[in-house]
Amino acid sequence: MYIEVAVAKVPKWASQESGDTLEMIERPRGGFSFVLADGQGSGRAAKAISQQVARKAIAELAEGVRDGAAARAAHDFLYTHKGGRVSATLNILSVDLTTGTLVLSRNNPHPVIVVKPDGEVNLLDAPSQPVGIYPRTRPTITEVAMEPGLVVVVYTDGLALAGEGRGGPMDLPAVVGEMAAQGLDARQMADGLLARALALEANRPRDDISVLVLRVGPDTGDPARRLYVQVGTGTYE
Repeated sequence: MYIEVAVAKVPKWASQESGDTLEMIERPRGGFSFVLADGQGSGRAAKAISQQVARKAIAELAEGVRDGAAARAAHDFLYTHKGGRVSATLNILSVDLTTGTLVLSRNNPHPVIVVKPDGEVNLLDAPSQPVGIYPRTRPTITEVAMEPGLVVVVYTDGLALAGEGRGGPMDLPAVVGEMAAQGLDARQMADGLLARALALEANRPRDDISVLVLRVGPDTGDPARRLYVQVGTGTYE
């Protein structure tokens, strides 16, 4: 099997900085973790919050701490330093190459979308609370076996609410299912979802939008690992 991951994100319109933070870490026992945090509000204040949460989770994961404990540590850090007055959503997507599974840790009211190889679309939508507000907050954790054709989509609320009051929001599970059925790769899916959200928002998103797509494909025989990053510096038209 090979694994491809793509992220597409933009800040709120007229804001130079996104309140969402995405971090990646190679785990000490093999595999990778992707951490997506969305700080309360928008702009620099939200960015400071999401960076604190994401970096705390990444620091724990880098030491070999399990995902659930890393999420709880991030919550405890924010709750302690902000006195329960500030929240952030937190998703951790881990690729465990030893067990051949994905571990999906969620402190986010919005679900994670999972498309199985047979095309069935599932929502991981068990009740979940953001970190930072309630003292005993814990993540909701799901483990999924990796197999060719599996697609996972993690996102912040800017994607889910795009177009609300303007003919949207879009039916995300249906759109993701259609894209997966078309055989789009992770980058095409992430870009496509962001493009649809921006169209619904008339290119003036009212919130930060971030979407992370992971897709599992069949073995290609190529052992190389590659990372591609593109950062836009323009402004909305």
